[in-house]
Amino acid sequence: MNYKYLKNFYQAYYPSDNVGEEIRSKATFNGLFENIQNCYHYIGVMDSVIRERLFDQLAKIKGVDYEEIYNLYFKGR
Repeated sequence: MNYKYLKNFYQAYYPSDNVGEEIRSKATFNGLFENIQNCYHYIGVMDSVIRERLFDQLAKIKGVDYEEIYNLYFKGR
């Protein structure tokens, strides 16, 4: 399925992770990409597992390896 909103995606794929309820409702994958270096603030959750899972999905959406997304986050554009 194609999800626009991070929270909808996360809750569908990781329903047993209750922290997913805290993800900002209006946060999108496009927004995550645009705010990659401030991702925790954008997502609304300070959880590295959630960040990794969202980055993994973002990489799939963008058609790149996870490492490319992580490098943008870690090193900048």
